[in-house]
Amino acid sequence: MFSNGGLLQLLGKRIYAWSRTDKSASTLGLCAMGNQCSNNLGIPPAKGPYPVGCTDLMVDHTTKGTFFRLYYPCQQREAGERPDWIPCREYFNGLADFMKINRALSEKVFNYLFGSFKIPAHLDAPFKSNDKCPVVVFSHGLGAFRTLYSAVCAEMASNGFIVASVEHRDQSASATFSYRQMSDVEKAAGTLPKPSSLPASDTLVEEWMYYRALVHGESEFEVRNKQVQQRAAECVRALDQLFEINAGMQVDNVLKSQFDWTTLENTMDLCRIAAMGHSFGGATVIQSLCQEVRFKCGIALDVWMTPLDEDIFPKVKQPIFFINSEKFHWAGNISQIKKLHSDGIQRKMITIRGAVHQSFPDFTFLTGNWIGKMLKLKGEIDPEVAMDLSNRASLAFLQRHLGLNKDFNQWDPLIEGKDENLMPGTNITLLQSSI
Repeated sequence: MFSNGGLLQLLGKRIYAWSRTDKSASTLGLCAMGNQCSNNLGIPPAKGPYPVGCTDLMVDHTTKGTFFRLYYPCQQREAGERPDWIPCREYFNGLADFMKINRALSEKVFNYLFGSFKIPAHLDAPFKSNDKCPVVVFSHGLGAFRTLYSAVCAEMASNGFIVASVEHRDQSASATFSYRQMSDVEKAAGTLPKPSSLPASDTLVEEWMYYRALVHGESEFEVRNKQVQQRAAECVRALDQLFEINAGMQVDNVLKSQFDWTTLENTMDLCRIAAMGHSFGGATVIQSLCQEVRFKCGIALDVWMTPLDEDIFPKVKQPIFFINSEKFHWAGNISQIKKLHSDGIQRKMITIRGAVHQSFPDFTFLTGNWIGKMLKLKGEIDPEVAMDLSNRASLAFLQRHLGLNKDFNQWDPLIEGKDENLMPGTNITLLQSSI
């Protein structure tokens, strides 16, 4: 599953095997595996001119509602709360289920490895931007959730974008949650456990949804195609919500938050909207472009094409930028990308030399060098160099196709693969019959 778009399954197997060895206890104490052990580990701060804020929004407490983390330019702050990278223990449990390893063991290991890391953004900080902000809707990969791509999303926000990082409820996330109304019996008993994410109403009960694995005999395409359609619909609903916020409509956030949503009224440039995502999220980008013309272009990071029905390809009329790692793709995946070619509509592709599939999520920054390479979280290229190339090429592409009046065009050569760490197109050789 890892080779077909899963985010962490190989990681889990290796951690589980490694943690059962006699050497694991001493290694945990000595190696740079968490930020308790090394000052060099952590998600790098965004490099754009704006400080970055973030907040969570859940509209409609059921699974049919909208749930995303919003990243945005904020007022300058010397200090302020930075949210945990992994929001609560249930997400550790979801990662364990996704990787088919013991929950109790994985919670200890993951909490040690990643539990103290923070996202490089100020929680609920006041919004501030000198200009109307273009919009990006971001879709996570298989087995991920809304917080795991903060290096990408915060960088976009630091350059003036408002970014909605959707948490999908199609059972492709390792974990997510919604709420249900408390029954009269439960109200009378008053014995329900305290929810991990406090809702604004004390009559709501937290319910968790975990990753759904394929069962024997199921068609992967049928399951994943149904999921990618739901994912695209969730991206469109997130966009609809941003339109309402921009129009000054009341925001009924299910989650407790200090953020003042009225400050976002008339702040978004809703003629300049892009979809962006990694792996399964890359497929979601393509599906979203087909379903919603308000998305003016798309950026697919190491896209996993298996979930998509080829019948939609002629319907995708917007420009797409494919940013690939060197180690993820195979001939069948690239040949599917090639089928999206359309005369007169720009389709660009570059490959980052020495990058791996996990060079795009935040995990690549949170383990020491040799552990990261052993677990396939790091490639041969420096993670921050790879991330900078991806982000800068993305910004240049967005300026080109959203008509932005910025200086991102300084990175136009990256769109063509002009850098010693890039190659134009792909490193995969295709037979003529597979194109």
